[in-house]
Amino acid sequence: MATYALGWYEVDVPESPRSLDATSLTTPRLLLRQWRDDDADAFAAFTADPEVMRYIHDGSTLDRAATGARIALWQRHWEEHGFGLYAVELRETGELIGFTGLAVPLFLPEILPAVEIGWRLGRPYWGKGLATEAARAVVDRARTDFGLKRLVSIHIVGNEASARVMVKLGMRLERETVQPDTGRPLRIYAMDL
Repeated sequence: MATYALGWYEVDVPESPRSLDATSLTTPRLLLRQWRDDDADAFAAFTADPEVMRYIHDGSTLDRAATGARIALWQRHWEEHGFGLYAVELRETGELIGFTGLAVPLFLPEILPAVEIGWRLGRPYWGKGLATEAARAVVDRARTDFGLKRLVSIHIVGNEASARVMVKLGMRLERETVQPDTGRPLRIYAMDL
């Protein structure tokens, strides 16, 4: 466990040993890999799309600079925890389509210690089973290489496509709550590994 300061208090979050090949995964259609500096422009097109961002935090879109800052934050998460959010690309074309991976959900301290599995794909890639395919690979990696015992996923109420992925992964509804800074209703799904 590692201790992190959150506001006026500290929380413990699980640490995981870094696997020698933890930084990439392949599935039949996808490559999940570390972020590269040249990913920011392609990913910024997704974060600028109001439909993609509708259920992310408060629903605000991000510009190129904010997107680059998020990618840098995700890269640091890998360094600190030995796991993180993978950039996801189509193997056939090498095209970046979004992300899938693991993060410590510090924005929701009531569920800590926890590791969250999440995903975000550009709109052209919705409805093709790609989020589920990528997330299944991450669950397997979390279980076998990272040694994690439990995962959560945070569903902003209304994003039913994301909730369906959670159920397909074998997650079960654990509780309902609200996002502290926006008041948006949330459902927390969880699974033991």
